[in-house]
Amino acid sequence: MKPMDVTIVGGCGHVGLPLGILFASRGKTQVTLLDVAADKVECVNGGRMPFMEAGAEELLRAVIGKQLRATLDAACLRTADAVITVVGTPVDEHLNPTVTGLYENVDRLLADIRDGTLLVLRSTVYPGVTKLVYDKIRARGRNIPLAFCPERIAEGKALEELVTLPQIVAAFEPEAQAKARELFTRIAPKIIELPPLEAELAKLFTNSWRYLNFAVSNQFYMLAQSYGLDFYRIHNAVVQDYPRMRNFARAGFAAGPCLLKDTLQLAAFSSNNFFMGHAAMLINEGLPNFVLSQLRKENLSQRRVAILGMAFKAESDDKRSSLAYKLKKLLQLEASEVFCSDPYVQDPSLIPAEEAIQRADVVILGAPHAVYRQLKVPANKIVMDIWGFWPDTRASAAVAPELVNAG
Repeated sequence: MKPMDVTIVGGCGHVGLPLGILFASRGKTQVTLLDVAADKVECVNGGRMPFMEAGAEELLRAVIGKQLRATLDAACLRTADAVITVVGTPVDEHLNPTVTGLYENVDRLLADIRDGTLLVLRSTVYPGVTKLVYDKIRARGRNIPLAFCPERIAEGKALEELVTLPQIVAAFEPEAQAKARELFTRIAPKIIELPPLEAELAKLFTNSWRYLNFAVSNQFYMLAQSYGLDFYRIHNAVVQDYPRMRNFARAGFAAGPCLLKDTLQLAAFSSNNFFMGHAAMLINEGLPNFVLSQLRKENLSQRRVAILGMAFKAESDDKRSSLAYKLKKLLQLEASEVFCSDPYVQDPSLIPAEEAIQRADVVILGAPHAVYRQLKVPANKIVMDIWGFWPDTRASAAVAPELVNAG
């Protein structure tokens, strides 16, 4: 396999950095992480991870300054054999996909990339965007092979999943397909080739399916809780030694930067006829409201409330789109006081978990971090554990939750 010079645009973020570390560690690949955040570039060049990612910092220290470097200087684009951009298509304040940022990014890249360089779209895009970028390149008379190779990792498990999950590779032309295949063969155990539109939908189907799956469990949780029944006793009875229910998720906040966004992109692509997606959004986004409605029975206006875990999922420092923060805002309107804690999230308003528990009348588990397993909550506190995380008199309650985010 010949040596390759790879530049990852947005390379110091959750998608680009683990990918860059892994390419660099595999040999015969020189990787440059191009980013606009000076603090992250400095952090990475110092051998430190700017966010939590299992096993990443040790591997980063082994390759930084050798096969890997981070920079603010776009000059690296001019010598790259392959440029991977992690800019995707978010949704705007009207819940519609917006491609403005991606197009601006592509325009800047085309100003520096030389002909013959492989350009890879890595983040999730709205269906048809790869074709629009392809047309943009051709309209300028450029010979830049274009491929869509979506990331499929879960935050915190990137290094593990990049080398164990198949990589989808899609392009319009044989040259681009071959170059993209050769690039990702360096790290992926298997390559799955699709036409670009099918690859775009494959990524959106994946995240939307997970979001719908979690919505089913959250709907069942709210149904059981409304009747004073134990959802987890029912759940554990259903899944125990019953393979057909293996995918029955536990309840919990289904949040983060990908699942809702990608479900909304599918909804827009279907001309807003994706009714299951809209229903899932109402259920998952409505779970904090349900928690609030349950607490109103406890004379909430006279209660002080603690939320433990503000990240969007367990064992993460990422608070983007966290429903724990949505719950905090709702509670601040009705509770006497609201205290929040998280051992990983950087937020000056947070306090230690023990202090939050001591000061509160009500304790809510926002994210089931493993460090919370042994916390002692006094018996006089009202506890809301959506996740079924804390041990109690039922042995099954000690099972770790499996509701995690992929994006």
